[in-house]
Amino acid sequence: MKKIILAILPFVLTACNSDDKDYDAMGTFEATEVIVSAEQNGRLINFDVEEGNNLNEGQPVGTIDTVQLYLRARQLGATRQSYASQRPDISKQTAATIQQLKKAEMERDRYAKLVKDNAANKKLLDDAENNVRVLRRQLEALRSSLDNSTGSLDKQMDAVEIERRQVLDQLEKCHIKSPINGTVLEKYAEAGEYATLGKPLFKIADINDMKLRVYISAEQMTELKIGSRVKVYADMGKDDRREYPGVVEWISDKAEFTPKTIQTRDERANLVYAVKIAVKNTDGLIKIGMYGDVRF
Repeated sequence: MKKIILAILPFVLTACNSDDKDYDAMGTFEATEVIVSAEQNGRLINFDVEEGNNLNEGQPVGTIDTVQLYLRARQLGATRQSYASQRPDISKQTAATIQQLKKAEMERDRYAKLVKDNAANKKLLDDAENNVRVLRRQLEALRSSLDNSTGSLDKQMDAVEIERRQVLDQLEKCHIKSPINGTVLEKYAEAGEYATLGKPLFKIADINDMKLRVYISAEQMTELKIGSRVKVYADMGKDDRREYPGVVEWISDKAEFTPKTIQTRDERANLVYAVKIAVKNTDGLIKIGMYGDVRF
């Protein structure tokens, strides 16, 4: 009897060690995580964010102190208006000279007729023509001076307007908003704290669109391509698995060694290719870092 048991034992061990997997690859679920940082320096006036909150893209969640930037924007606006009020009214400031010129031209034309009829001295006509030339030069010089003054003021107004818009942009960045639709994963700051440029405030991720990163062998590469539809199984623990449809959205072009956390020791020396599979987390049960399997 003992001999029979000893004879059967090797076959039992072989059966226990056989590769009886019901999946083609395994990996972990991940999502695109975004860390939102402060874009201005100042005290957090309010910060309405809690871990687990679902936020919409562009939704306001907090404000950094805006008083000084607001006052600076008002000051620059007043400076621009001051420059605008100094711009000369060319038509009004040249009106008198234009009127003198018209009168001088009429006098010249009158003397020209008199000289033609031999009723006046030619010197009077020469003086009238000279007066017209002088007034024309004065008008050109006045217009040039006024144009230069206007151009200088316009440039100063443009410079002030650019600076004002920069301040307005900084003011806009004081309003903290969610960059994507997603769920808050971590919170790094509280209302009342002083925020510095680049300081992380919270982390958010879209957990509705999850990615399962798995690793496949060169032989399995022939079974997959971008857009291939596969079956994904999320490991819920205690032999509980849930099936989700998945779509292959990325296959690495570069081979790498199998990650130690994914495969057995004997398989770690094998070269594999990373694959990302898009999965819709329709029921919200898939969590970041959870293990998952895939069938091709």
